[in-house]
Amino acid sequence: MLLELGIRDFAIIDEIRLRLEPGFNALTGETGAGKSILIDALGAVLGDRIGPDVVRTGAKAARVEAVFDLDVVRHRPGFRELADELGIDLDEGVLILAREIQAGGRSLARINGATTTAGALGRIGAFLVDVHGQSDHLSLLRPDAQLDMLDRYAGLIETRHDLSGAVRELMATRRQIGQIERSSRDREQRVDLLRFQIAEIDEAGLTPGEDAGLEGERARLANAERLTGDAVAVHADLIGEDDSFDQPGGALPALRGASGTLDGIAAVDPSLSRLAERLREALFLVEDISVEVRDYRDTVEHDPARLATVEDRLDLLRTLKRKYGGSIEEIIAHGEDATAELEEMTGGQGTIVALRQREAALAVAVGERASALSRQRAEAGKRLATAVEGTIADLRMGSARFEVGMALVDDPAGVPFRDGEGQVRRVTVNETGADRVEFLIAPNRGEALKPLAKVASGGETARLMLAMKSILSEVDATPTLVFDEVDVGVGGRSGQVVGEKLYDLSAGHQVLVITHLPQIAAFAGSHFRIAKAERDGRVISRVDEIGEADRIEELAAMLDGLPVSAAARESAREMVRRAATRREAAAAV
Repeated sequence: MLLELGIRDFAIIDEIRLRLEPGFNALTGETGAGKSILIDALGAVLGDRIGPDVVRTGAKAARVEAVFDLDVVRHRPGFRELADELGIDLDEGVLILAREIQAGGRSLARINGATTTAGALGRIGAFLVDVHGQSDHLSLLRPDAQLDMLDRYAGLIETRHDLSGAVRELMATRRQIGQIERSSRDREQRVDLLRFQIAEIDEAGLTPGEDAGLEGERARLANAERLTGDAVAVHADLIGEDDSFDQPGGALPALRGASGTLDGIAAVDPSLSRLAERLREALFLVEDISVEVRDYRDTVEHDPARLATVEDRLDLLRTLKRKYGGSIEEIIAHGEDATAELEEMTGGQGTIVALRQREAALAVAVGERASALSRQRAEAGKRLATAVEGTIADLRMGSARFEVGMALVDDPAGVPFRDGEGQVRRVTVNETGADRVEFLIAPNRGEALKPLAKVASGGETARLMLAMKSILSEVDATPTLVFDEVDVGVGGRSGQVVGEKLYDLSAGHQVLVITHLPQIAAFAGSHFRIAKAERDGRVISRVDEIGEADRIEELAAMLDGLPVSAAARESAREMVRRAATRREAAAAV
């Protein structure tokens, strides 16, 4: 329920804070006072597209804030999921939507103080408010909205939801089949490419990490002569000119002599025993090094043929890396992926057969569900038409006829569908079912039924929306309904009935009505008067909730103009008494 609507610097509104009540709220006032501006402001905070032209002259930005009580809507299917998605905390039980439209054109949106998008305001606002203005109520003219109304009236939303899940599964299966059964040319080209890639990678006989080993081997082969010479020099420095450990001039003979001498000293002076031991360890270590250097010297060889082989192998690895990945591991993984894809494309006949069988079974199941849903819609459509025609008569729309038109679209690739005559035909089915629903109306006796969008005037559409809302009120979960100009083309006699219908709606909803008819406003539990005033040489709009005495004056002015006559006041009092009697009668039922 909408608790408060705050507006600042919006069009001719300086600053207004409207505190609304449950039930029937009426807003009245002279033409141009700003009634429709309130609806525009509410639309802005509910995510409507809006430009900087709404910013009041001289102001930096227009601001709108709406405060909602969530008690009614918090358990509505889909609301909590959306709140979780948008990061909205519902524990407080209150939701604050805000919109700022800056004079420079930038728009800011907030939910509970957190920055969001206008789209998010629209998504959450759709659960909270249903606005029917001179243009907004034209949603009734859209076939998708008409289908939703029919299904809500028939209580088929859950049934349709179940069907939509089966349809999605069918569509997914068909897409999978289509992916496997690509056009022959594209498929064969892909198969050839995969086979070439797999063969190229397999023939390479890759080993993870081999490139690092090859790089090291190439470095040794390319520098073999220098490495051999350096190893010979190191070996000679250690042991002398040949391989004899006793050859003078090497490091080892000198170390042996020094070790023997130090051992003799340690025999006389034991304090040097540890030092002598360390020298012996150094001697053994150098001897080991000399052996390893000699072995390395003997293994290094100048092999141009092997160097060429290594260079060729590294060049192959570089080529494969450019094609399939930056490392040998990535190349191997690419080969494995290509093998799996090739198996799916060339060895998937069994898969395709199974998918086709599954597709056929799903098509039959979807067709059966869609057929059952269609039958239920047809029955509900007749009941809805009767109810609408009765309400149309109450709303003084003459002897208009109303019908819910339902059609199927034949499609050889569709699902098997049993129509109302028991014939099985292939038809198109989407997530809403097989039916193409359209509301048809003949405004006057003797005229042919035509689509509502082609024959209904603005006033008729508004009243038809009111008729639909009154019929669907028990299944309509939107807590706040807003009607702007619902009385277009309605005379005083019909105004009483329209007021009764709006009051009936307020039993299960908060209803906000902008009206020019006192017969409608008389039914309101809360009455707000919108008026223009001048401040500092500028026209501003103000809204005041009026009490009983001022209300009689307002209704009388709406009825007979200004100055208000005694007769008009008495008529206004009679309207209020009549509305009160109607409300008391409704409460007693």
